[in-house]
Amino acid sequence: MADYKNTLNLPDTAFPMRGDLAKREPGWVRQWQESRLYERIREAAKGRPRFVLHDGPPYANGDIHIGHAVNKVLKDIIIKSKTLDGFDAPYVPGWDCHGLPIEHQVEKKHGRGVEANAFRTLCREYAASHIARQKADFIRLGVLGDWDNPYLTMAYRTEADIIRSLARIQARGYLYQGSKPVHWCLDCRSSLAEAEVEYENRVSPAIDVAFPAKDATELAQPFGFTHLPLPSYVVIWTTTPWTLPANQAISAHREFEYALVQGPKYFLLLAKDLVESCMQRYGVADYKIVGTVTGDRLERLEVWHPFQPRRVPIILGNHVTLDAGTGLVHTAPAHGVEDFEVGLKYDLPVDNPVGADGRFRENLSLVGGQTVWEANKTVIDVLEEKTLLLQNVAYEHSYPHCWRHKTPVIFRATHQWFIGMEHTGPQGSTLRDVARAAVAATEFFPGWGRARLEAMIGNRPDWCVSRQRNWGVPMALVVHKETGALHPRLQELMEQVAQRVEQGGIEAWFALDARELLGADADQYEKVPDTLDVWFDSGTTHVSVLERRNDLDKPADLYLEGSDQHRGWFQSSLLTGCAIDGRAPYRQLLTHGFVVDGQGRKMSKSLGNTIVPQKIADTLGAEILRLWVAATDYSGELSISDEILKRVVESYRRIRNTLRFLMANISDFDPSADMVPVERWLDIDRYALAMTRALQEDVTSAYARYEFHSVVYRLQTFCSEDLGGFYLDILKDRLYTTQAAGEARRAAQSMLWHLTQALVRLMAPILTFTAEEAWTVLSGQPQDSVLLHTWHVLPEPQDEPAVVARWETLREVRAEVQKRIEEVRVSGTVGSSLQAEAELALHGHRYTACASIGDDLRFVLITSRTALAEVDSLDEEYVQITASGHAKCGRCWHYRDDVGHDPEHPELCGRCTANLYGSGEPRAFAFESGRWFLVAAVVAGLDQWTKHLVQQYLGPGEGVMITPYFDLVLIFNPGAAFSFLSSASGWQREFFIIIALAASVFMSVLIVRHRARWMFGVALGMILGGAVGNLIDRFRLSAVVDFLHFHIQQYSWPAFNLADSAITCGAVLLVLDSVFDRKSTQQGQPS
Repeated sequence: MADYKNTLNLPDTAFPMRGDLAKREPGWVRQWQESRLYERIREAAKGRPRFVLHDGPPYANGDIHIGHAVNKVLKDIIIKSKTLDGFDAPYVPGWDCHGLPIEHQVEKKHGRGVEANAFRTLCREYAASHIARQKADFIRLGVLGDWDNPYLTMAYRTEADIIRSLARIQARGYLYQGSKPVHWCLDCRSSLAEAEVEYENRVSPAIDVAFPAKDATELAQPFGFTHLPLPSYVVIWTTTPWTLPANQAISAHREFEYALVQGPKYFLLLAKDLVESCMQRYGVADYKIVGTVTGDRLERLEVWHPFQPRRVPIILGNHVTLDAGTGLVHTAPAHGVEDFEVGLKYDLPVDNPVGADGRFRENLSLVGGQTVWEANKTVIDVLEEKTLLLQNVAYEHSYPHCWRHKTPVIFRATHQWFIGMEHTGPQGSTLRDVARAAVAATEFFPGWGRARLEAMIGNRPDWCVSRQRNWGVPMALVVHKETGALHPRLQELMEQVAQRVEQGGIEAWFALDARELLGADADQYEKVPDTLDVWFDSGTTHVSVLERRNDLDKPADLYLEGSDQHRGWFQSSLLTGCAIDGRAPYRQLLTHGFVVDGQGRKMSKSLGNTIVPQKIADTLGAEILRLWVAATDYSGELSISDEILKRVVESYRRIRNTLRFLMANISDFDPSADMVPVERWLDIDRYALAMTRALQEDVTSAYARYEFHSVVYRLQTFCSEDLGGFYLDILKDRLYTTQAAGEARRAAQSMLWHLTQALVRLMAPILTFTAEEAWTVLSGQPQDSVLLHTWHVLPEPQDEPAVVARWETLREVRAEVQKRIEEVRVSGTVGSSLQAEAELALHGHRYTACASIGDDLRFVLITSRTALAEVDSLDEEYVQITASGHAKCGRCWHYRDDVGHDPEHPELCGRCTANLYGSGEPRAFAFESGRWFLVAAVVAGLDQWTKHLVQQYLGPGEGVMITPYFDLVLIFNPGAAFSFLSSASGWQREFFIIIALAASVFMSVLIVRHRARWMFGVALGMILGGAVGNLIDRFRLSAVVDFLHFHIQQYSWPAFNLADSAITCGAVLLVLDSVFDRKSTQQGQPS
């Protein structure tokens, strides 16, 4: 047997099957840097609409973790998809550089005795070293950006702009100094912003404390009694016994009902709704309620402090609830925000006995010198000794902790600087209201982010922006030494400081002598030593970065960070933006979830479930990490594990293999020379074009919605189902067996070229390394990049909806046939699909769809032969599969009755012989119906041309003998054939016109429906052409021009024309086609 392998058009490409991502990716990274790809993209995108994604700066401390990788990859996908979508989408990465974590690392290495200026230098060097490490890791992930010019909050100009931002906020009146309770970390020895606080479960002592009534008669009166015969107490419940030394009042709610409860030896005042639970907690069963009043009746009654010789008033506050406790709240304005606020209304003293280290003042009685945690036991012991402790239990509850130290924090009143949420700005609204309006104007992804941020803005206290730290941007404020009032020329002074800092960094402020800045005013004014909250640094990058850089715009189109940034960067940026500009610095907010392991657990070194992004890049490749990020719905938690990554690898291989197949089959295709117009493609190619268009529309729309998991899902299903399971499966025969440069194969390659161009670009934002590798092979230009282009523009044929509808039906039929073939194959009747012959009887549009592609149906079904018949109903439909009885072609492997028809090539079928040694095989091209309409046009044109010639040389009724049997005559026939209705009164003109028009429309429909049947198409084309030729006569002359006259002796045939001749020939062909079609139908009947 001859080996025909070398006669096939087998796939070949330089694009390798194995990605070897971990080995190849570093080379691409180097090439992008050396070729200045980011700068070239900026040049190519110049003049396009701009899209600005503003980078939320990671902290310059430690190596990147999986959360960093998720964040940067998501941003990179967006930037690249926007670039391909026709935007100028710059990406300027940044780093947050000041703050306590860096201070701690420097102290750990160099100790606490380092001089302040030298300490700041060490902090700057530490931050710079970690920025370099993190930058290298981000670049390794394939993230493109302006890495040579990132923004750093420790850059001198940025530090200066941070000071300028504070000055702008102060100028609008939002900044004030006050003594307020703030979160205080005992390890940091500094205040904390809301964003620096995390809530964790903690077990605290929960105690019920009885405050003795100062005057039992006074307490009795609201309840209608003149006196109370037993000792009387007002009971509070607290989980912070250490705050009792600072107690200044007891808060009740104006509208709650309070009960006077008589026990065995005392009266207790409790909220009526909590009496039962409280008495159960105290272990008292014998009690009764002797009276009730609303809280407003208790206002300004007094009790004795439980262990200090002073009186404590009952006040009213809306913060009191009935969720737990007694309905009466211990109030210490120095140790709680709500306590402080209600204390302002009653002018309560704000006495803070606790120092920065968490110890009470030495001179304080009972707890002096103790830490707050030590004081808990001391306070409980003294209460128990005085018999004022009604209950003490261990209570687990959510408690604020320092986000860095993971240790519990306290509320502690200190003199700090605040941005006031209730201050009315230039626009006449409070900062809180302006921020609410800005939230309402922002688009959120996912949508629930809006409600979350709205709630945080609605409930948050004033923002404490001052810190007592060394490594931070100075507030650059100057205050009066005695009154604390800000200097009257503060704006001017802050700008002078900013200019100095812009030249010498924050060190310039700390080295600045007050007299040098203030002159003679230095006798009365002094520099404020506080630094700014680091959230203010990053929160004002819309000023220091977006306003400063020419390649960026403000407001940004998008801020993208983890969901924890609703209380962090999103909020700090929102508040500074609203305070400075009266609006948010962003149009859209996108949040992603946190990374958990395969079991849904947080990443933890103690659990041993951490996955390092660098390790993934070094083993599997950064491409796999990118694909995992994109394939995961990041709006919730992102699960990762070795098993999950294995599945991602398999998904990647399927996409790569599909891409390689496409590229291997167009390696000999030159689009400039070999492209076949879409009108000449096979119908299935045009359907593949429609599928590709749908893919591109779906994918680009998903990119625009930031739904990258939908992008990945669509790409995967397209590659596996639409291509691998359908189009490419069918296409292999045509690609491999038809003539290499024949129209059938070139049409397929034309479609594959467009498909590959579209697919590589669509995958590029996610699978950047793979797309770039493929693009280099496709373009043949190593310096070209897919990212220098935009989405591919696909051809747009006219009748695509009809093509799609037809092929959706064909796919439905194909699936049914494949199922039947598999059943027969399992039974052992056939081996491969090509060994089968399929006999189909179909009804309605199913028959029409299959008939429309003629003999190509067997290639679609991947059988060696198909027989198709039309039946009258769905109930009559059937699919029958039988084994072919013919020989197998040694080249195409089809079983055909013409195998061996050529003695010189006994192992080949007729199709392969034609492809190898003839003019190639005919195929049912997409616009086959156009051929038959062309036949009609030729017939009609020749008919009119001959009639024109006859009318030029003959007059009506004149004739010329050509032969003894044939004359040319000129006759105008107002009727039909054989002069039917020729003598009617004139109405026949409109009658025959209507009939001709209806017949022409009907024949046109039949031509389109059966365009793959060549004899049927030629026949109808001839009949249609003849009908149109005569129809033109009736419109022009109200009669048909006849001029052909045959006669034998006394027998004469009525005169006719070329149109009539075409109609007659067409009718003969229709009869022949009907005979052949009936024979085929009979062969297809089931036995």
